[in-house]
Amino acid sequence: MTPSARRAAREQNLAVDAAPVAAPAVPPTPEAEPSSEGEQPQAPSPKPQASSPKPQASSQVSSRSEERVRMSKRRATIAKRLVEVQQTAAMLTTFNEVDMSAVMALRERQKQAFKDKHGIGIGIASFFVKASVAALREFPRLNAEIQGDEMVLKHYYDIGIAVGAAEGLVVPVLHDADRLTFAEIERGIREFATKANDGKLTLDDLRGGTFSITNGGVFGSLMSTPILNPPQVGILGLHAIKDRPVGAGGQIVLRPMMYLALTYDHRIVDGAEAVQFLVRVKTLVEDPGVLLIES
Repeated sequence: MTPSARRAAREQNLAVDAAPVAAPAVPPTPEAEPSSEGEQPQAPSPKPQASSPKPQASSQVSSRSEERVRMSKRRATIAKRLVEVQQTAAMLTTFNEVDMSAVMALRERQKQAFKDKHGIGIGIASFFVKASVAALREFPRLNAEIQGDEMVLKHYYDIGIAVGAAEGLVVPVLHDADRLTFAEIERGIREFATKANDGKLTLDDLRGGTFSITNGGVFGSLMSTPILNPPQVGILGLHAIKDRPVGAGGQIVLRPMMYLALTYDHRIVDGAEAVQFLVRVKTLVEDPGVLLIES
């Protein structure tokens, strides 16, 4: 090769060696990582953010339901009067117990003859009505009411008999109870109970009353403190008859016993007077023959 040819070849090689070298391919970042062949690269989905778990709806229905029921006119009147008497009267209650043996034995002996004659059974309420009237004669301030600064002593005996009704306790009145026989008292009480259940008590049935008797024993009450029926100043509470051990003739025996409760207005009735009244009722019921003689 001639010198000129060698020079030309050398220049050509240098040109080739000086050709620009392509920059190495930069690997794709994760944000632009190509997908499989034939698909365009796509931006990655954003990472899910952590969140607090949503509360699950309860599958149980609550049983704590409520109901609003408007009081009847009678119930509202009863409620108002009971609050008024507790705010105005000085109520106290004294207790005693009565042996019901004699009354129960008399009822057992006479029940068929009494029913055949009068067409009605004989209960215990008539004995207590009779005993209460006799005791009221001896302690007249329990058959009175207060009007202003005066005591009105009543010389007639209208005895209220509390009976249960659908809309609350009502107290129909046996007028002139001192003139009624045992049969008339029993019949009157049963008629009141029937009327109360049928909602047929009249204003005349409920009007007046000088003293009241309530018998919680028919519902199983062993002892209670009855509330006065204003303007009356005394109410006698009867209770369930239960066999209890008592002393008799130096021995312990079982007797059918009943607790009695007398609530009275201490503004005009003294404690000693109330106690003596209750003792008199007890004495008469324990010897019902005296009641028959006095009535």
